[in-house]
Amino acid sequence: MSASLASAPWSAPTSASPWRSGLPWVRQDDATGVRWTLRRNCALTPGQLMRAFLALCGVSLAIALGFAAPGAPVVLVFSLIELTAVGVALLIYARHVRDGDTLTLRDRVLCVEQTHGGRTSVTTFRAEWVAVEPSGARGSLVELSGQGQRVCVGRTVIPHMRASLAQELRQALRLSCQPLSDSSD
Repeated sequence: MSASLASAPWSAPTSASPWRSGLPWVRQDDATGVRWTLRRNCALTPGQLMRAFLALCGVSLAIALGFAAPGAPVVLVFSLIELTAVGVALLIYARHVRDGDTLTLRDRVLCVEQTHGGRTSVTTFRAEWVAVEPSGARGSLVELSGQGQRVCVGRTVIPHMRASLAQELRQALRLSCQPLSDSSD
């Protein structure tokens, strides 16, 4: 018996999703398998972020120098403190831009690649033995377990859409475990 055939303890989503495909993740199907990419929706690329920060620095320092020239150097000090704090916050943000999960189902093997803050971990499961369940209450992360391993995915997915992700994963796992039909009549 395969644990991936268990029914979902989550309730179905109640509202339509605003995304183009109806789901907040990218699914790519090809001849060799299926891949889900669960990433944050970042408005700015790292290059755009750097240009915006440099523009902010230029404007802030120009104003601070305008006040420092006639005799108010404290404004320049506070401007430098402010820009340092904003720079640190943007560095932290940039470090986590690539955070997310990539799930690849190929040849009855589910590979889960998780990236967080520059660290990447990879966990593999045999599709026949994967259980897809919530890790807690309604809207919780999707827990994949099997063969003595356990991993939670979906941190970047909106909580009310995690049930749809779990349902899609179960369906794909179920289909990958079916024997190939014999078309030779």
